[in-house]
Amino acid sequence: MSNPARCSCPRCAIRSLMGPVIVTTIGILFLLSEVRGGYFGIGHTYPVLFMVIGAMLLGSAVAPMDGHIEGPSAPPPPAVPPPTAAPSSYSGSSVGPEQ
Repeated sequence: MSNPARCSCPRCAIRSLMGPVIVTTIGILFLLSEVRGGYFGIGHTYPVLFMVIGAMLLGSAVAPMDGHIEGPSAPPPPAVPPPTAAPSSYSGSSVGPEQ
């Protein structure tokens, strides 16, 4: 398989960081839950995860697309050849019993 060119514009760079940032945030929230307990339980801190996701989405929405590379586009559908006239089997005689 060919390896398509990856886009390195700021918008795509921020979007590519979404997964690692979410995993890091969840890890920090679990760490705070284990170390501090009480108010820092995951039940009280999950809104932080939503704020981090929102901040990442906002950052990618306002980032410029300078140097953006579009993905490969689908090839155009094949052209349909014009219909060809079929040879006629009509011989001019009437169809029916011969007399």
